[in-house]
Amino acid sequence: MSRVFLAEDTRLGRTIVVKVLAPELVAGLSAERFEREIRFAASLHQANIVPLLTAGEANGLAYFTMPYVEGESLRARLASGPQLSIAECLSILRDVTRALGYAHERGVVHRDIKPDNVLLSRRAAEVTDFGIAKAIQASRVATSGTDDAASGTLTQLGTSVGTPAYMAPEQAAGDPNLDHRADIYSIGVLAYEMLEGRLPFEGTPQAVMSAHLSKAPPAMTRPDVPSSLRHTVMKCLEKDRNRRYETANGLSRDIERYLHGHPVLIRSRNGRPATGSPLWMDTFDVRPGEVWEVAFRATNRGIWMNHCHNLPHAHQGMMLRLCYEAVTTPFGDRHHAHG
Repeated sequence: MSRVFLAEDTRLGRTIVVKVLAPELVAGLSAERFEREIRFAASLHQANIVPLLTAGEANGLAYFTMPYVEGESLRARLASGPQLSIAECLSILRDVTRALGYAHERGVVHRDIKPDNVLLSRRAAEVTDFGIAKAIQASRVATSGTDDAASGTLTQLGTSVGTPAYMAPEQAAGDPNLDHRADIYSIGVLAYEMLEGRLPFEGTPQAVMSAHLSKAPPAMTRPDVPSSLRHTVMKCLEKDRNRRYETANGLSRDIERYLHGHPVLIRSRNGRPATGSPLWMDTFDVRPGEVWEVAFRATNRGIWMNHCHNLPHAHQGMMLRLCYEAVTTPFGDRHHAHG
């Protein structure tokens, strides 16, 4: 999407990065509109976001600048280093979802989440190029000789800006009404790639975009990936955006729980727990010593007690007893259980 140059800001004596948009993207682009769109993205200030410094146009080329971040891109790390551990993947996902959550709350959708735009520095991940894809798309104009064109009204062309391998289905289809859930899909692709060491869909750009629209991602096969984490990734990769995580902050909270070794409840579309395996212990992804904690959490979330039958016989007594104790306390009276 752009050519990257390392430069020195002589006025302030610092190293910066200059990104010059590719000529094919500049064609039909309004430099004034591009700079205006960039200005809004430049207002984002969060620890996991690489801020935009300036934007402009010179000799027909649009550019923007940002601070130089020491380290390497996630793309370089995936290409050169050993496979990331589960903990490393979760740490990167936590930082990226924190950045997205902050931006989404302020109405900024990234639209191009991919390893190239995630920088690893000082044991943290930072997301770069926030708002660039939107600025490019919003700045493309078409003139038709109509009154609108004569009066300076800008008409957006119906094309998608992004990277095919990481595009949400609605983005690949050119939906003009993209929202933050497109970024959540891209996070799912990113998570899948980090955990599996491969993309869910590969091939020509056209074949990949078609797969995003019509094919289910291949099952994850890495043996040390917990089943509930697989559920989380696949929930991000739902074709229907209404079935993905509602917010990046909600996804971030689940990732934090994984990092701290706490069970995560993945709910299905009807609000009940997802049942991707025959045992609750596997669905919650907990160790045997955590059965009591999981039972208590499940009861306080209103889980039906007849799901206890999915537990091994030895654990049903503990679960039923805890459910009984929970629903007979004032706190438990706010919830329902059946068995």
